[in-house]
Amino acid sequence: MYWIGEAAVTALILIGAFFLLVGSFGLAKLPDLMRRLHGPSKSTTLGIGSLLIASMLYFAIAGDHISFHELLITIFLFLTAPVTAHMLAKAHILRSQTDRASLPPTNRPSGWATLDVEK
Repeated sequence: MYWIGEAAVTALILIGAFFLLVGSFGLAKLPDLMRRLHGPSKSTTLGIGSLLIASMLYFAIAGDHISFHELLITIFLFLTAPVTAHMLAKAHILRSQTDRASLPPTNRPSGWATLDVEK
């Protein structure tokens, strides 16, 4: 039964390492900010979450106690990463005249970045 836990920890570490590699590669190689945002906000969040859950599982199996620190870090990471990416995208839309001009109208008093600057 112990080897099943080790296999699960190994699988979570490999999955996490793969997502971290893909996210880091996307962050380094994608051309502009809006595309570069997907690397750290999506795949590296899943990679770090997988590694943290692997750590929690390892200490539950090999150690004599269950550590909830990794679970709390994972929950906070999954809650804050999308909010951060959303705020960065809104700030980019607000600051970039060309990107804002290419977006369709919102048909509301406020635009895509919530704060409309004078044109």
